[in-house]
Amino acid sequence: MYTPVPALITKEEIEERILKIGKQITADYAGQSYLRVIGALRGSFVFMADLIRAIEMPVKVDFMEISSYGKAMVSSGNIKILKDLTDDPHGENVIIAEDIVDTGLTLQSMIDLLKSRGVLSLEVAALLVKPNNVAQHNKLKYPVKYKAFEISDEFVVGVGLDYKGFMRNLPYIAQVTDANQLKLFDEA
Repeated sequence: MYTPVPALITKEEIEERILKIGKQITADYAGQSYLRVIGALRGSFVFMADLIRAIEMPVKVDFMEISSYGKAMVSSGNIKILKDLTDDPHGENVIIAEDIVDTGLTLQSMIDLLKSRGVLSLEVAALLVKPNNVAQHNKLKYPVKYKAFEISDEFVVGVGLDYKGFMRNLPYIAQVTDANQLKLFDEA
């Protein structure tokens, strides 16, 4: 039997913070004809959907899937591009929507790739950032301008973040502290 994990960050806190980020992005890009938001799949899709609805200007959407986790709870350090962009972002103002910035390795790879494609500007919006991990691994050379929350080095799920593909549908962020909660998903 699945027992929901308690909230570390509530649905209401997330909604409030995303609205503030959307207003800031709208203000920062005032005068631009549109903005392209690129979601880092798979985890970003819930955050990105809420974020683009909070941005009050025309938005083009695309996705990339770059992975360094596989089915593990920690990054392997090996980057693979699983899905590339549909359209060329050359000359566009781009914001990467990221669910969680852990070591920064995956995000830095995505940034390097997009910069090589000639984007006009590039910023990052992240639901969660683990600043201690980012600093420790020293992989991310580009700051996260729009961050909703900073968390310590804990394993979290919800709002798109998962364990083996499960728990993405939780409307809040939960820290998984009970290994018994994960056993159900190990057998699936």
